[in-house]
Amino acid sequence: MESTRQKKVSRLIQKEIAGIFLRKSNEFAPGKMISITRVRISPDLSFAKIYISIFPSNDNERVMKVVQNQVSRLRYELGQQIKSQLRIVPEIAFFLDDSLDYIENIDNLLKP
Repeated sequence: MESTRQKKVSRLIQKEIAGIFLRKSNEFAPGKMISITRVRISPDLSFAKIYISIFPSNDNERVMKVVQNQVSRLRYELGQQIKSQLRIVPEIAFFLDDSLDYIENIDNLLKP
């Protein structure tokens, strides 16, 4: 169960990382839309798991590899954005959220 502090920090990180991806999305994945679907943060606020969704969903592995290679730069930019709210910037890791693909697959299976 997440505490109130964890939820607030998760929302803050989600908002700021989404803004970074909005400004720099052409560097990571030209022609694709990257959205932050969920952020989970550890109880001690030292580690954040960030789930991203990529649309269109073809070639997700390449985009994830580019994002994984830029983790330190993204963490630095996140730190610049949230330095007045948090004393320590958490370590971040990105994971692919494929729930939209799953929903689309279910819709295709249910069509007559």
